Amino acid sequence: MLNFEIKERIPNALGRAGIIKTTHGDIETPAFIPVGTKATVKALTPEQVREYVGAQAFLANTYHLYLQPGMDIMRASGGLRKFMNWPGPTFTDSGGFQAFSLGNVSGKRKSKFGVVDETISNGGQANTYSSWTRPLVPPLRRDSGLLLGLGLLTSASEMSKRSKYSPAQEENDITNSMAKIDDAGVTFKSVIDGSTHHFSPEKSIDIQVAIGADIIFVLDECAPPDADREYQMRALERTAMWAEHSLEYWKKTKRADPNNYQSLFGIIQGGRYEDLRKLSAETIGKMDFDGFGIGGTFDKGDVSKAVNVVCQELPEGKPRHLLGIGELEDMIMAIENGIDTFDCVAPTRIARNGSAYISGGKRINILNAPFRNDFAPVDEKCSCYTCMNYSRAYIAHLFRAKEMLGATLLSIHNLHFVVDFVAKARRAIVEGDFSHFKDDFLKSLHS
Repeated sequence: MLNFEIKERIPNALGRAGIIKTTHGDIETPAFIPVGTKATVKALTPEQVREYVGAQAFLANTYHLYLQPGMDIMRASGGLRKFMNWPGPTFTDSGGFQAFSLGNVSGKRKSKFGVVDETISNGGQANTYSSWTRPLVPPLRRDSGLLLGLGLLTSASEMSKRSKYSPAQEENDITNSMAKIDDAGVTFKSVIDGSTHHFSPEKSIDIQVAIGADIIFVLDECAPPDADREYQMRALERTAMWAEHSLEYWKKTKRADPNNYQSLFGIIQGGRYEDLRKLSAETIGKMDFDGFGIGGTFDKGDVSKAVNVVCQELPEGKPRHLLGIGELEDMIMAIENGIDTFDCVAPTRIARNGSAYISGGKRINILNAPFRNDFAPVDEKCSCYTCMNYSRAYIAHLFRAKEMLGATLLSIHNLHFVVDFVAKARRAIVEGDFSHFKDDFLKSLHS
């Protein structure tokens, strides 16, 4: 079971330092949680993540583990921790974001801040895929007493009148898509073999129970970054409806298994619209979750305001997790405005492309010509395993020679750098010096 203690607070701000206590260990917050998508942090062993990086916990992906190796193997292995030999706490997301985005194949992936120029491999062939399309969302059922009581839902007939699409257009969009969203959940096709699958709020929980993470998340609808207000409102409505269903099902699941140690987090949506984020936080925050995740999309440079609006509405005594934020400047703003934990694939993703964080929050690309003869560590101020033992020249050689060790060494450095950066932010909060820590970092970053 989860217990959260707040130890210190940032004066005149929402930020705090605390401890999340789980059955499998404590997490001192604020904390960065590395992403181990398929039960592995890419290019690293769990022992390296623990010992060299200093990570307290990690987050795995429900969608990918469901498809491969599958729930039967996860159960037979004794759950995620035993399967991958990880001793500490674990998180899993709901799988919804990947089901919506990877299952809806037609060109560019959407990130929290917009389009990411990436293709996804499906059976060895590059796919092109577009963002989620509004016609995929049919009118919602109006059976949620809580949501109606809050005035959140609008009538189905009103939604229909506002629709800009004809039934023929809607049918065409659904036919051409590999993912379909409705009240019951999301139906999607596997990126591995094209087979059809369905995630409902209840099934997402069943899968995460089989995986066995300490902290799990409800299924939510993460609307694309460029979605208009009407679509974001409908996604918010559906997210709240699914949250209700998930919580009801979760309570039954827990009663059926008194030894279940897992904790369930609700998710806040609302996109770039401040009033919708606030409304989502008000709605989900009143539900009896163990903690809360903040999802959706942000305007670049506006993480501080968006997070502040949400955290003001959430219960003070429960932990808050920000999903998928990897820039150091965004992290420090999120911490100041009340975030306790966050995750992102960015540190390892950019490492595999030859990029490394250095002091001041800047980056270098190890493939640039000057580093071929540079025998200094990646960052002279860093105490990670990589910087203590290897030079920029050696790592540059590994990348140019296409040796896998290059990605491993830079991944160790980047993850250690980010984990240590957040640990320093925590220490600054405890010592009452966060404002100076933030100001010094921002001056260095923009100098």
